[in-house]
Amino acid sequence: MNDNGNFNPMNGGNQGGQGSNFDIKNGMNGLNMGNLTGKLGKGCSGLGCLIAALAALVIWGISTYNGLVNDQQEVEKAWANVETQYQRRADLIDNLVNTVKGYAKHERETFEAVTNARTSVGSIKIDAENLDEEQLKKFQSAQNELSGALKSLIAVSENYPELKANENFLQLQSQLEGTENRIATVREDFNKVAKEYNTKIKQFPKNIFAGIFGFKEKPYFAAQAGAENAPKVSFD
Repeated sequence: MNDNGNFNPMNGGNQGGQGSNFDIKNGMNGLNMGNLTGKLGKGCSGLGCLIAALAALVIWGISTYNGLVNDQQEVEKAWANVETQYQRRADLIDNLVNTVKGYAKHERETFEAVTNARTSVGSIKIDAENLDEEQLKKFQSAQNELSGALKSLIAVSENYPELKANENFLQLQSQLEGTENRIATVREDFNKVAKEYNTKIKQFPKNIFAGIFGFKEKPYFAAQAGAENAPKVSFD
């Protein structure tokens, strides 16, 4: 109806058409959103979400495995440093024996003890990847035996003033003392790295992967009497 009170079918028709268009548009939007939500719902509850979950699990598993491998390699690296320093000590002891022999040829028993201990140390082969407590105990026992033989050799040298004044002998003394200090350091470093590795393979859920893939606990160097003091090799 217009301002004069007459009914205008065009205005009414337009108003009605606009209302119809609005309702139809809103209805279509609602229908589209409903379909989209339904499709997403079906995807998340079906094969798509299962594949996504499995992919995430696989990625996490690979990352966890690689992390454990890296940690194990750090342990092996620390063990290699231990072997390097012990080998250096063994070589120095060989040189020391040869030097002492030039001044104390009749101390055969002492030389034999050192040589046998040195041979025992050299016969022990350690696989760093499969290092266990039994292997480490054998290694430590042999090294302790060699340390005892070295002390006997040092005691013998006390009876030979000319030997104690020998320049080569004094150099070996200094090198041995430095090596003993480095041995103490690399042993401590190994124990630290091994502890971190052991902690990780025991924590859930990494312990599951460790068990499946064979990541085994690593042993520690046992503290020795007097380990709180820096070792000293003295011939004074």
